[in-house]
Amino acid sequence: MRVPYQQLQQEFKRVLLNLGFSEKKAERCATIFAQNSLDGVYTHGLNRFPTFVGHVQKGLVDPQAEPECIERNGLVERWDGNLGPGMDNASRCMARAIELAEQQGIGCVTIRNTNHWMRGGTYGWQAAEAGCIGICFTNTIANVTPWGGTDARLGNNPLVLAVPRAEGPIVLDMAISQYSYGKLSSYATAHEQLPVPGGYDQEGKLTTDPATVLESQRGLPIGFWKGSGLSLLLDVLLTALSGGRSTAEITKSGQESGVSQCFIAIKQPQIHADLIEEILRYTKSSPPVPGEAVFYPGEKSLATRKENLAQGVPVQDDIWEQVLKL
Repeated sequence: MRVPYQQLQQEFKRVLLNLGFSEKKAERCATIFAQNSLDGVYTHGLNRFPTFVGHVQKGLVDPQAEPECIERNGLVERWDGNLGPGMDNASRCMARAIELAEQQGIGCVTIRNTNHWMRGGTYGWQAAEAGCIGICFTNTIANVTPWGGTDARLGNNPLVLAVPRAEGPIVLDMAISQYSYGKLSSYATAHEQLPVPGGYDQEGKLTTDPATVLESQRGLPIGFWKGSGLSLLLDVLLTALSGGRSTAEITKSGQESGVSQCFIAIKQPQIHADLIEEILRYTKSSPPVPGEAVFYPGEKSLATRKENLAQGVPVQDDIWEQVLKL
């Protein structure tokens, strides 16, 4: 089943207004949810929306909370999200980082006590579409096993890198786990095995069964020890810069709420577009594996967006019906 993008966005907005969101905040959050599905990231669009509504109803997300700047140090600012909607806080922090970058060439905004930002790539696209290089990252509840350990002690701590480009931004949006937990859910829902091992079972053995990894909450870090180190350092950086909660503290609370995030924007008038195109051409010139193709990060999102705008956004029938009844 496919639903027009505008209808999807308006249904999200209707529900959020009923939950006490302001007009502006409901519009912003509904648009982010709808755009995530539009770009093919269904796990952080429609499919995640009922869970988000549940978090609001449980008081984990305060729809009326406003983020506030609590410290300025040159081009680095520290904010407190006051447990408001993560998408709203994140888009406003990146907007502030972009503002600083446009004034001085670079801006860095960190935020504590915020909530899940849904698709991290949203804020990379935001920076790139404003003509800035964007870098952002967040910590999460512990769901990745450190290299050499048996229990989850690290977050999948998504990292986003984005570069503006006339033909469409280059946007890398990756979890530090081999598969994001949204992707694991997609495989599990489809009753499909993972192409390569994605985590450990309860006995500590690597498995390609996504349901088993979801149950154990022991994701495999990308690059084994390298991903383990990267996840750890992202958490350390976030805690040092924001003064917010670490993955350890988030995990102790039992809920993925009150996370820490960082947003960096860099404004470079001469971005050497011809050299960027040379890199992409060289990369894509590699002979593809049979049945595959070489894509740069963000390329497939652009194609999916174009298709879904024309044909409507694919929705999971039961979840769509659930939203219509909210």
